[in-house]
Amino acid sequence: MSDEQSTAQAEALRREILAKVAEYYDVAHRPATFTPGETFVNYGGRVYDERELQSAVEAVLDFWLTDGPRVEAFSARLGQYVGLKRVLTVNSGSSANLVAMTTLRSRQLDRPLKPGDEVITPAATFPTTVAPIVQNQLMPVFIDCKVGTYNIDVDLLEAALSEKTRAIFVPHILGNPVEMDRVMEFAETHNLYVIEDTCDALGSRYDGVSCGAFGHLSTFSFYPAHHITTGEGGAVGTNDKQLYHIAHSIRDWGRDCWCDHKSHRDGECRKRFDWEIPGLGEPYDHRYYFTEIGYNLKMTDIQAAIGLPQLDKLPDFVAARRRNFKVLYEGLSRYADYLVLPVWSPKADPAWFAFTIAVRESAPFTRRDLNDFLREHKIETRYLFAGNILHQPGYRDIPRRVATPLPETERVLKSAFFIGVYPGMDNARLAYILQIFEDFFKTRGR
Repeated sequence: MSDEQSTAQAEALRREILAKVAEYYDVAHRPATFTPGETFVNYGGRVYDERELQSAVEAVLDFWLTDGPRVEAFSARLGQYVGLKRVLTVNSGSSANLVAMTTLRSRQLDRPLKPGDEVITPAATFPTTVAPIVQNQLMPVFIDCKVGTYNIDVDLLEAALSEKTRAIFVPHILGNPVEMDRVMEFAETHNLYVIEDTCDALGSRYDGVSCGAFGHLSTFSFYPAHHITTGEGGAVGTNDKQLYHIAHSIRDWGRDCWCDHKSHRDGECRKRFDWEIPGLGEPYDHRYYFTEIGYNLKMTDIQAAIGLPQLDKLPDFVAARRRNFKVLYEGLSRYADYLVLPVWSPKADPAWFAFTIAVRESAPFTRRDLNDFLREHKIETRYLFAGNILHQPGYRDIPRRVATPLPETERVLKSAFFIGVYPGMDNARLAYILQIFEDFFKTRGR
C-alpha cells in the first residue's frame, strides 16, 4: 500500500470513528429528563455534547500527549476572548495561582518580591489564593469582605498598607467582579503588583473590560464546575512580555528556553547551543539551561482539545448563567427579610458562577436548617469556600497579618452558602428550586 493510500485509509477510518463517537454520545451521554424530587439538582457540572468527545478522540488519534497545537490554539483564543496578549495554559487554576505568585518572586524582575514582603488579600477566599503567598515565603495581609458581594472590601485597602506591602491578590468571588478601577488606582499609587484570581469569573466584565485584563497577572480555572472545562486545567494571563516568559519558565521546570522547538531543531532563536555556563569553557544547550526554580504544570493537548469546543459555547454559557441568576434572584427576592441576596457594582456585568445567599441573623432558622431542607429535596448546596480562611486547620498557624477586623468574613463563615446557576439548569430545575424554597418558608419563615 502506498503512502497516499495509507493516508486516505487513515482519514476514512478517522471519519468513521468520529461518527461512531457522535452515536455513542447520543446513547450514553445525552442528559436525562429531569424528574422533580428524584433527579439531583447539582450546583455545577460539565455541559457538553458530541463535539467535545469527538475533539478529545481526535487528539488521542493524533497521539500528541503533551502540550501541542491544540494547546497553542486554545491559549490564543482564550487571550482573544479576555483581551490579553499572552496566555499560558497550566494543569489547574490552583497551579495558575502558584505560577503567578512565584513569577513575582523572580530575580529577573527589577523589583521582585522578597521573603517577608506583604500581599493584601481577603480572608473570605478559596485556599489556593492564599497558599501560593505562604509557599513563596511572603506575608498574607488579610482584610474583610462585604456580605452581599463577598469580595474584598476596597475601602479597607488603605488600612492594610504598610512599608512592606508589595502586591494585591484579589479574587472575583463566584463571578462577581471586584471594583477593579479602585484596586488598580490604589496599586498604581503605591507601586504594587496586582494578581487577579479570575478562576470563578471567566466572562465577567467590569466597566466594559473583561475580568482578568486589569492586573499584571491573572489566573483562570477550567475545572468541571467552572465556566468552561478541560477536566483539570487552568491558565495564567498577562500583557507583560517579561512576566509571561518568567511564568513560562516556572511552569516548564524553570527552563530558560521558551521558544517553539517544533518549528526548528534549534528553536526559533537558532542559538540553542550558544549559552554559557561560567567555568564550563564551551557553550551549553539552552533547552537544559535553568534560570528559575520551577515545576512541570503543563496542560495536555487532549485537555485543550476538550477546551476548544467549550470556548465555542462560552458566550452561550455566560448568557445562560446570567439568565438563570435572574430567575433565581427574582424568585427569591420575596424572602429578602430573611436572606441576603447577591449585590454587585453598577459597573459590573457578572458571569455568575453561582447564586450566593446569606441567612440573616434575625431569621427564625439557621443556614443549617435551610441547607438540610434543600439537600433533603435533592438540591445541592455549598458553603462559601473556606469561610474565614484563618479558621481552617491548615491555615490557623500560618505567618500572617490581619490588617482589619473581620466581622463580615465571620458572617460568611457562619451564614453564607450558594446554589447553582450553571448552564445545565433548565426552566424545570429553576422552578423546582423556587418551589422548594417556598415550601421551606411556609413552615419556617415566620
